[in-house]
Amino acid sequence: MLRQLPGVVTAVLGAGLSVAAPAQAAAPALRFQSVQYDSPGKDDRSNGSLNAEWIALVNTGATSVNLKGWRVDDAVRTYTFDNVTIAGRGGVVYLHTGKGTDTATHRYWNSGNYVWNNTGDTATLRNRAGAVHDTCTWGYSSGRTTVAC
Repeated sequence: MLRQLPGVVTAVLGAGLSVAAPAQAAAPALRFQSVQYDSPGKDDRSNGSLNAEWIALVNTGATSVNLKGWRVDDAVRTYTFDNVTIAGRGGVVYLHTGKGTDTATHRYWNSGNYVWNNTGDTATLRNRAGAVHDTCTWGYSSGRTTVAC
């Protein structure tokens, strides 16, 4: 039982209060920037030729992104990034096909075979959960070996 006191206003609050859920985190602003799908010169499967084949990721967002667990796929192969961070505001990471020593901006698939088909292919960038984040598709272009995605 409520007692009313003189000069006091009583308000009753309903049980229908709601608390907003935290906002969903925005997806990182990562995308494929370009691909060198046909290394210059003869395709002799030398490590130099393999590493002249690459695909580049760019981060157009303001915040750096750790790529650990992100993947780049083609139709039959997958590369999974380890602990590497791509800088914000235009940071780029190149993924080379051949063998090499990983740096902050150059990663190596360590493949002994070419990954990207010269006649056309599709690269898929997947987040840690495996969801498609971006794709880059190209077809055969006479005289062109690099495309912007």
